[in-house]
Amino acid sequence: MRHIYRFCSALVVAVVLVAASAWAGSGVGFAQTGSVARAPSNCLAIAESLPRARFVSLKQVQGEPVSGSVRISYVSHSTFWIESPGGVTIATDYAGWTGRRGIPRVVTMNKAHETHFTDSPDPAIEHVLRGWNPEGGRSNHNLEVGDVLIRNVTTDIRGWQAPEKDANSIFIFEISGLCIGHLGHLHHELGAGHLGWIGRLDVVMVPVDGSWTLPIDKMAGVIKQLRSRVILPMHAFGDYSLSQFVANLSNDFAIRREQARSITLSTDNLPAKPTVIVLEPQF
Repeated sequence: MRHIYRFCSALVVAVVLVAASAWAGSGVGFAQTGSVARAPSNCLAIAESLPRARFVSLKQVQGEPVSGSVRISYVSHSTFWIESPGGVTIATDYAGWTGRRGIPRVVTMNKAHETHFTDSPDPAIEHVLRGWNPEGGRSNHNLEVGDVLIRNVTTDIRGWQAPEKDANSIFIFEISGLCIGHLGHLHHELGAGHLGWIGRLDVVMVPVDGSWTLPIDKMAGVIKQLRSRVILPMHAFGDYSLSQFVANLSNDFAIRREQARSITLSTDNLPAKPTVIVLEPQF
């Protein structure tokens, strides 16, 4: 049966590449160059007909169980500290500070404001992934670090004087069967091409300031499109915008306010109903 599993996996990846070619003119950024991941994506969507997509889990095709838990800690602002079962540590929207957690193995950054990046990351950081390309064009990341696959989908930002294309990245981390997405400094709603390249997100980290990024109602609409099981609010400039965001989703989503900064997730303990989990914020 193993040769059948390998054939099915290869077929799935081939269809994804065909979909990539079909979307090449759409302006949607996806990591197709740079460091190539050595394992297939478990989270990508295969386009059957835009704007609809069928979400595919390769672990089901291969019949191999996925074990292990991912610990996610809210540091502050848009920075989360992610720890994989294999010990890979990641800091999102890294601006040079992770509290007392030390030096992560991977950092992701976005350029909308200086609170989301640093020009002088610690040289001990193994992988510094910028969500924009300083030389222009798209930032493309697609790599495997230990037991983590990391890729990005670019979006545009308003910019200080004019809009900047592909200047923000939604980073996606695939760990132990979980698909975890960080929306970065999202400035616009997502089109069918974005949703196709993002694929399935079990967990999504979403900015809820309501002004510097998307208005609260539009950001809530993005979350409803993504259909994630766990929603982790971030980038709230006080409890007012956070409460507005929660209120916008309260009819369709469960709401949990944790008295902690961390949560441990696995494919076995995801909530049955989509749930907004508010980790203890630091304003």
